[in-house]
Amino acid sequence: MTSTPTGRDGTRPSIGSENRNMTTRPQRTDYPYLHPISTRWHDNDIYGHINNVTYYAFFDSAVNSWLINEGGLDIHQGEQVAFVVSSGCDYFAPIAFPQQIEIGVRVAKLGNSSVHYELAVFAVGEPEACAAGRFVHVFVERASNRSCPIPTGPRAALERLRVS
Repeated sequence: MTSTPTGRDGTRPSIGSENRNMTTRPQRTDYPYLHPISTRWHDNDIYGHINNVTYYAFFDSAVNSWLINEGGLDIHQGEQVAFVVSSGCDYFAPIAFPQQIEIGVRVAKLGNSSVHYELAVFAVGEPEACAAGRFVHVFVERASNRSCPIPTGPRAALERLRVS
């Protein structure tokens, strides 16, 4: 007989998800920005669904597209860049090529030099998420790799994604 590990309170633990319950599927309406993505043939793994590591690339693409297009972040020549310092993902339902998906993006916490994102993967037209992720960006000076305040343009764009 196998058992599912549980925490002291009898619930399944979720690494780094202090504000969420792994059994709660986020809703499309919870996200102010949805970034469209076309899945690709090579995103599928041997089991016939999108490999778990690919979800992190989806998250990175959605967030950075927002920062570049809406916040003016210059990832090639800018003096500041954003590094991912923490991440995680919970999976609820599989997706597979050739599905069209959307990545929901919202900001849970906006600090001086860091931002906490909450993300979700939705099959196009579906109200409930297939997966829910989170990651933290820390803005740094490109030359020194030392943390710095979030630049004005990206900060304004991130404020528009902030939820309470």
